[in-house]
Amino acid sequence: MIIGTAKIYLFANWVHSLKEKRMIVKSIVDKTKHKFNVSIAEIEDQDLHQSIVIGIACVSTNKRHADSQIQNVINFIEDNTDAMVQSIETDLY
Repeated sequence: MIIGTAKIYLFANWVHSLKEKRMIVKSIVDKTKHKFNVSIAEIEDQDLHQSIVIGIACVSTNKRHADSQIQNVINFIEDNTDAMVQSIETDLY
């Protein structure tokens, strides 16, 4: 069993409240869950207005598939949000 994970750090400088941030995060999470078979959630900085940290995990039988799945999700998130991607951390276990 191979587990692929990613942590995506996003910055949304136009966000001025936690309510606005929650709407952005909910949109990203819902769209991603609908399109891909992965676990996804906001995992850090829940109390900071402009900082969004999203965690992603998938389970596969081989490394190539897990890595491909994680990269597809990352590309999808980058293409479907106005927030700036600050950094991305990926791992395979």
